[in-house]
Amino acid sequence: MEGLAGRIMLLSGFGRILAAMLAGAFAVFALAPFDFPAAPFVSFAVLVWLIDGASGRDGAGPIGRLVPSFWIGWWFGFGYFLAGLWWVGSALLVEADQFAWALPIAVLGLPALLAFFYAFATLLARCFWSDGLGRVAALAFAFGLAEWLRTFVLTGFPWNAIGYAAMPVPTMMQSAHLVGLLTLNALAVFVYAVPASIATRRGAVPALALAGILVVAHIGYGAWVLADAPAVERSGPRSRPVFRIVQPSVNQAARMTNDESRRIFETYLRLSALPPEKGRPRPDYIVWPETALPFLLSRAPGALDRIGDMLKDGQTLITGAVREAGPDAYGQPRYANTIDVIDDTGKLVAHADKVHLVPFGEYMPFEHTLERLGVSPVAMPGGFTAGKHRTTLRLSDTLVALPLVCYEIIFPGPIRATGPAPDFLLNVTNDAWYGDTTGPPQHLRQARLRAVETGLPLVRAGNNGISVVTDGYGRVVAGMRLDATGILDATLPAPEPGPMSFPGRRLIFYFVLAILLITAIFLRKDMRTLRD
Repeated sequence: MEGLAGRIMLLSGFGRILAAMLAGAFAVFALAPFDFPAAPFVSFAVLVWLIDGASGRDGAGPIGRLVPSFWIGWWFGFGYFLAGLWWVGSALLVEADQFAWALPIAVLGLPALLAFFYAFATLLARCFWSDGLGRVAALAFAFGLAEWLRTFVLTGFPWNAIGYAAMPVPTMMQSAHLVGLLTLNALAVFVYAVPASIATRRGAVPALALAGILVVAHIGYGAWVLADAPAVERSGPRSRPVFRIVQPSVNQAARMTNDESRRIFETYLRLSALPPEKGRPRPDYIVWPETALPFLLSRAPGALDRIGDMLKDGQTLITGAVREAGPDAYGQPRYANTIDVIDDTGKLVAHADKVHLVPFGEYMPFEHTLERLGVSPVAMPGGFTAGKHRTTLRLSDTLVALPLVCYEIIFPGPIRATGPAPDFLLNVTNDAWYGDTTGPPQHLRQARLRAVETGLPLVRAGNNGISVVTDGYGRVVAGMRLDATGILDATLPAPEPGPMSFPGRRLIFYFVLAILLITAIFLRKDMRTLRD
């Protein structure tokens, strides 16, 4: 391994760039749907060796000596995000005549932008670089900080955070309930980078010992939690509500034509009215996915009557829809991506608007400037209007939902909402934009981790999937595969009590970052003392 490390350290020019980019891309194989856990050990070992060999030009000042490490991180991040997010471009091909021109911007531009977070991480790590364990701690600290920044900088886009690679199955997800994803991001990088120490030998024994302890604790804690957890049952106690998820797998291109509106609506009504399987109870709640209704309810008064006729006594429909939100300051119509709640009389009783919109997909930053250049959002003319604040949805006297539309569920940490405390996570989405790619499985994995973090069961309805009901441990109670058409009936599991509140998790995150930083600084000073 020493020889391999040496060859990678001595790479230059295009060879260095290619090695960094391929290392980043290879790490994606640890994510859904591949779940190959060995990939990041290779990727981060290569990254460490590339940083080991990074040096500025002769005579370069302090900043100049850091620049090569910056670009190593950028190319590593570009490879990681390109391999993990290439499917974003699929959305632009739904209406290719209008948006195909933007395909290179989406496929290459988004990874190029996100890569700067990892470039910042490698530059910061290089500031505290040393041999052995010290550089591993520095890299873990810097990546933990960078992944935290990804949750809110430029509105935030923490898709495929490094920590997800360490949580392919429920047994390995439970640590998120204890310490949160942010802490796991940093600890995962520490473990993944440890093999690089074997080649240089210095600090290899303590590094391997610490990594081994973390891995055993991670898996052992999950096994202990699940051993004491209730069994997964699709049919729970009758005192618990029964949900029906409707997954129609409507072709996204067809949704864009007015001629298909009636057929799509009839498909939803037909699937929703199907009788339950023999011996199973009638559903209490029926859930349709994001923007399921192919028209505005305010402009189709007969639609609510049809929905009321379809619903049985006591049933409630929860559906994604587009809502007219009134005119803006210029008198132009505004629209919201919303979740509507409709009772068995066909009355709209509640709604919750999407708060965290997708830039360039649902709203246009610098809209007026870009429109003058002929650039418009994918979603609809004028884009969507964000909800002012998130609210929970009271579905009955004893049941409250926390509504999350599409990618709102990927953000770790507290999900602040006004209203009574929620009993479950309600996620409606439409991943049909991205076809049969790696995007939908990645989205599902992140949704399951939010269930684990919060301890709340998850009800997730997708147009073409992947629709599931999970418990608060992230275990799938019932699900439908991607692009399947049909219904899914399942009893909602009870919430699971959590051992750690979010403020406690945030303190753990700060503590872990501090320990990693102190370790990196101490060992760097120790190396200087030995050299002197």
